[in-house]
Amino acid sequence: MTARVTGRVQGVGFRWWVRRQADALGLTGWVMNADDERSVELVAEGEPASLDDLQRRLHDGPSGARVETVEASRQPASGEFEGFGIVRS
Repeated sequence: MTARVTGRVQGVGFRWWVRRQADALGLTGWVMNADDERSVELVAEGEPASLDDLQRRLHDGPSGARVETVEASRQPASGEFEGFGIVRS
Protein backbone atom coordinates (compact mmCIF):
# COMPACT_ATOMS: atom_id res chain seq x y z
CA MET A 1 0.00 0.00 0.00
CA THR A 2 1.18 3.50 -0.75
CA ALA A 3 -0.55 6.33 1.06
CA ARG A 4 -0.45 10.10 1.44
CA VAL A 5 -1.99 11.59 4.58
CA THR A 6 -2.71 15.32 4.46
CA GLY A 7 -3.58 17.78 7.22
CA ARG A 8 -1.75 18.72 10.39
CA VAL A 9 0.48 15.65 10.32
CA GLN A 10 3.97 17.13 10.54
CA GLY A 11 5.44 18.19 13.86
CA VAL A 12 2.94 16.09 15.86
CA GLY A 13 4.75 12.73 15.99
CA PHE A 14 2.78 11.28 13.09
CA ARG A 15 5.71 9.35 11.55
CA TRP A 16 6.61 7.75 14.90
CA TRP A 17 2.95 6.90 15.45
CA VAL A 18 2.72 5.25 11.99
CA ARG A 19 5.85 3.25 12.75
CA ARG A 20 4.37 1.95 16.02
CA GLN A 21 1.10 1.03 14.28
CA ALA A 22 2.94 -0.75 11.46
CA ASP A 23 5.17 -2.65 13.89
CA ALA A 24 2.14 -3.74 15.92
CA LEU A 25 0.44 -4.97 12.73
CA GLY A 26 3.52 -6.82 11.45
CA LEU A 27 3.96 -4.55 8.43
CA THR A 28 7.16 -3.54 6.66
CA GLY A 29 7.95 -0.38 4.70
CA TRP A 30 8.66 3.26 5.48
CA VAL A 31 7.10 6.63 6.32
CA MET A 32 8.39 10.17 5.67
CA ASN A 33 7.35 13.81 5.72
CA ALA A 34 6.50 15.17 2.29
CA ASP A 35 8.11 18.35 1.02
CA ASP A 36 4.84 20.30 1.13
CA GLU A 37 5.03 20.47 4.96
CA ARG A 38 1.42 19.32 5.35
CA SER A 39 1.47 15.67 4.39
CA VAL A 40 3.15 12.37 5.17
CA GLU A 41 3.85 9.62 2.65
CA LEU A 42 4.24 5.94 3.37
CA VAL A 43 4.69 2.52 1.84
CA ALA A 44 3.50 -0.51 3.79
CA GLU A 45 3.60 -4.19 2.91
CA GLY A 46 2.04 -7.16 4.66
CA GLU A 47 -1.17 -9.09 5.09
CA PRO A 48 -4.21 -7.46 3.42
CA ALA A 49 -6.19 -7.37 6.69
CA SER A 50 -3.30 -5.59 8.45
CA LEU A 51 -3.05 -3.07 5.61
CA ASP A 52 -6.80 -2.46 5.88
CA ASP A 53 -6.39 -1.87 9.61
CA LEU A 54 -3.51 0.58 9.11
CA GLN A 55 -5.47 2.45 6.45
CA ARG A 56 -8.40 2.85 8.87
CA ARG A 57 -6.07 4.02 11.65
CA LEU A 58 -4.47 6.64 9.39
CA HIS A 59 -7.76 8.57 9.35
CA ASP A 60 -7.35 9.24 13.10
CA GLY A 61 -3.62 9.54 13.70
CA PRO A 62 -2.07 10.43 17.04
CA SER A 63 -3.44 13.07 19.38
CA GLY A 64 -2.43 16.48 18.08
CA ALA A 65 -2.87 15.47 14.45
CA ARG A 66 -5.74 16.64 12.28
CA VAL A 67 -6.12 14.35 9.29
CA GLU A 68 -7.93 15.92 6.35
CA THR A 69 -7.44 13.24 3.67
CA VAL A 70 -5.98 9.78 3.26
CA GLU A 71 -5.23 8.74 -0.31
CA ALA A 72 -4.19 5.11 -0.53
CA SER A 73 -3.64 2.60 -3.30
CA ARG A 74 -2.49 -1.00 -3.46
CA GLN A 75 0.12 -2.64 -5.65
CA PRO A 76 1.82 -6.02 -5.44
CA ALA A 77 4.36 -6.13 -2.61
CA SER A 78 8.02 -5.80 -3.54
CA GLY A 79 9.26 -7.82 -0.57
CA GLU A 80 12.29 -5.53 -0.28
CA PHE A 81 11.67 -4.31 3.29
CA GLU A 82 12.85 -6.06 6.44
CA GLY A 83 11.17 -3.76 8.95
CA PHE A 84 9.31 -0.47 9.09
CA GLY A 85 11.46 2.66 9.12
CA ILE A 86 11.24 6.41 9.25
CA VAL A 87 12.86 8.13 6.29
CA ARG A 88 14.36 11.54 6.94
CA SER A 89 13.42 13.96 4.20
